[in-house]
Amino acid sequence: MRKRGGGDGVTAFFFILPCMLGFLAFIVFPAVSSLLLSFVEWNFLGGFGAIRWVGFDNFAKLLGGRDVWFNDAIRNTLIFSVVTVPAGLALGLAIAALIHRHTYAPDFLKAVAFIPYISSIVASVVVWQVVLQPSYGPINTILRSMGLANPPKWFVDPKWALPTLMLFQIWQTLGYNIVVFLAGLKGISPELYEAAAIDGASEARIFLSVTVPMISPTMFFLSTMGVISSFKVFDSIRLATQGGPGRATVVTAYYIYREAFEMYRMGMANACAWVMFILIFIVTMLQLRGQNRWVTYDA
Repeated sequence: MRKRGGGDGVTAFFFILPCMLGFLAFIVFPAVSSLLLSFVEWNFLGGFGAIRWVGFDNFAKLLGGRDVWFNDAIRNTLIFSVVTVPAGLALGLAIAALIHRHTYAPDFLKAVAFIPYISSIVASVVVWQVVLQPSYGPINTILRSMGLANPPKWFVDPKWALPTLMLFQIWQTLGYNIVVFLAGLKGISPELYEAAAIDGASEARIFLSVTVPMISPTMFFLSTMGVISSFKVFDSIRLATQGGPGRATVVTAYYIYREAFEMYRMGMANACAWVMFILIFIVTMLQLRGQNRWVTYDA
């Protein structure tokens, strides 16, 4: 048996070197730089000479409730996540179950449902802004024709702007949830449905006692990814409302953008980024710890 030479290790090193360099350049270095910048006060327009070490002052300002923009960003982000993730999962599972068991041409329906998810976010927001235009949009025109004298102003109404963005988020991600749920539903054994039907279970009981438990691993995956995505939502808010009216739709991702590229406070922006990272990490760990209580894995 021929003994391997030391040249194999060198060859392997050169094969993984591009990946290592990419990981260091685009993951490790930005993360370390962001952590260091969170402890400084820096207007980057002034160059590196404008950097001033402030220690934990940025975190103290954020967590001490002294920044009203950050307070509203955290509140809006939590509301956004709590509403959009469960609603998107519930609608996605219900529609996927209907397509899976009670419709013809499921592939066509999947494609139609998936279109908003793969469409340009810019085009989607523009369409929603036209449809929901307060004065001449078709939705408000229909509402006025039905007798509603003062329909909502949607994106430009402080009370309706955030709910409107929530509806947009649910609509945009619904197709993805449907497709993933359909893949999970196909993995459920038909024998389980047959046994439940023989026992006289109703459609609702079959759905709650068979479909929901067996689809719970898929639901856990979608809920975890949905929470992470909802905490990072930015594009639709930047395009539709820019955090307004006032601070009605500012979220943590938009707050980071505003602090960094509008107010030029790189220290505060990076401190908020790390606060958001820690918050997402805690929520994800709680989800992982709690999965044993409700996720059923088919043996």
